[in-house]
Amino acid sequence: MRNPLSDKVVEIEPSGIRKFFDIVSEMKDAISLGVGEPDFDTPWHIRDEGIYSLERGKTFYTSNAGLMELRQEIAAYLKRRVNASYDPKKEILITVGGSEAIDLALRAMINPGDEVLIPQPSYVSYLPCAVLADAVPVIINLKEENEFRLTKEELLEHITPKTKILVLPFPNNPTGAIMEKEDLEAIAEVVIEHDLFVISDEIYSELTYKEEHVSIASLPGMKERTILINGFSKAYAMTGWRLGYACGPALIMEQMTKIHQFAIMCAPTNSQYAAVDALKNGDEDVKVMREAYNQRRRYLMHRFKEMGLQCFEPYGAFYVFPSIKEFGMTSDEFATRFLEEEKVAVVPGTAFGACGEGFLRISYAYSLDNLKVALERMERFITKLRKEKENG
Repeated sequence: MRNPLSDKVVEIEPSGIRKFFDIVSEMKDAISLGVGEPDFDTPWHIRDEGIYSLERGKTFYTSNAGLMELRQEIAAYLKRRVNASYDPKKEILITVGGSEAIDLALRAMINPGDEVLIPQPSYVSYLPCAVLADAVPVIINLKEENEFRLTKEELLEHITPKTKILVLPFPNNPTGAIMEKEDLEAIAEVVIEHDLFVISDEIYSELTYKEEHVSIASLPGMKERTILINGFSKAYAMTGWRLGYACGPALIMEQMTKIHQFAIMCAPTNSQYAAVDALKNGDEDVKVMREAYNQRRRYLMHRFKEMGLQCFEPYGAFYVFPSIKEFGMTSDEFATRFLEEEKVAVVPGTAFGACGEGFLRISYAYSLDNLKVALERMERFITKLRKEKENG
């Protein structure tokens, strides 16, 4: 019988995030700090709008690009939050989560053999989506000593005549790293000089704790070179609503919409109505959640310091990325033993790229009570590991 499977798809590794989540879901008294999902419910006024849209019979397809009212609200939001101007009619597309937007952007822009620069550690979808689009992924290994920021020098080292797209994943999952305005200005200079395009994943843009987020699309000469991707999952605790968006030059958005038209048709209608309300009335909800995350972030950094566990201070998203290199174990070995012996699930840094070896991703999108128990277990675990190391 002929092989029914695509070699390209078979060769792609499954997500390393889900492995520990699946185990912990069946383990009694276990705590998971592994999944990047807000522990907050979607705010009631947003849920109400989704419910009300169903009650009014708003259950039909929207246009392929999404509700015009939602695109207008996104345009207004981006103007006031990051000072980037987009035409709701031609430059904004509503997608099924930010992940679909990443896939669409790569498929719309890539010709076979084009190179895509992917800084790692980073979100698990970039590399497989690039492969599925017939791109050649080129990995840029980010460094802890640079707070896992992308530097101008690192970017220049990896550019070749075949380079077409730079993925810019900040604020970053899994490290929590951010790029400040001067960092982005240096990157923009290189992008323009080498005639590149940027896919800027800004899904965590509302979750920054040092300064307000700056979008590279707002810098001079960059809007026409950037696909800005964002969504509602993280800022508004709307993961299950599956709603994101992409903004960019009309030429590119037209082709992204074409793929979306054939593969998806349109994003869920009731989710779109709920998102209109989120953008209109959700600023205070975002502020409350951001303050709660920041409290948890500070607590984790304080506890790591008490334990003597090395971790650079992250200022974005809801992740910390501590180093476990002192224990002489791989990230996978550490995470596996931690789960088996202390019933706490974290994600090995290698789930986000080979340069994540020696690190763990810990999500603080969990209650402070859960974090306190988990960190007590972690302290007990690493104390035991240090004693094992001392005793040879």
